[in-house]
Amino acid sequence: PKVVVRVQDEAEVVDLLAIARRHKVPVTFRAAGTSLSGQAISDSILIVLGDQWNGHDIREEGRQIRLQPGVIGAQANAWLAPKGFKIGPDPASINACKIGGIVANNASGMCCGTAQNSYHTLAGMRLVLADGAVLDTEDPASVSAFRDSHGDLLAALKKLAINTRENPDLAERIRHKYRLKNTTGLSLNALVDFTCPLD
Repeated sequence: PKVVVRVQDEAEVVDLLAIARRHKVPVTFRAAGTSLSGQAISDSILIVLGDQWNGHDIREEGRQIRLQPGVIGAQANAWLAPKGFKIGPDPASINACKIGGIVANNASGMCCGTAQNSYHTLAGMRLVLADGAVLDTEDPASVSAFRDSHGDLLAALKKLAINTRENPDLAERIRHKYRLKNTTGLSLNALVDFTCPLD
């Protein structure tokens, strides 16, 4: 990479994305970098999670946990173990990989198949979009503000999902493709699995 930046908080991510947009420079994010598929390789700006991204909140007696992207998967499981639970994804690198990478790669693992991969076990997410907008899907005020500011994007996604579902051959091809483990490309299965464009 030309530049490596270790980010410590969300505001820093928003600022970096603004700089990258202004200079028309691509960015790549890296959590722990344990994947062997090269997702964290960049010849531009590499944004690496700093040590501060390790917050967690155990909910519903361990049935749910909210994690910041720098939490190592095994640590999340250690927090949940006394409650008799663990996170769904179980990648081989669970002792080193971080939640940010687990989610970004739709990690699953040999034991969970697709039923408990990241895609199927996420209840909500706080994310920063490329334009710097922050969306917390568990915060009604954030969702409402996003609907107001990004209505055109949501309308386009809704239209794309409707067109996809109305094409039976395409919809079935997508459903079949994601019955198997598949972490390549975009999660096109969301177009047939959800009717709300935010989802």
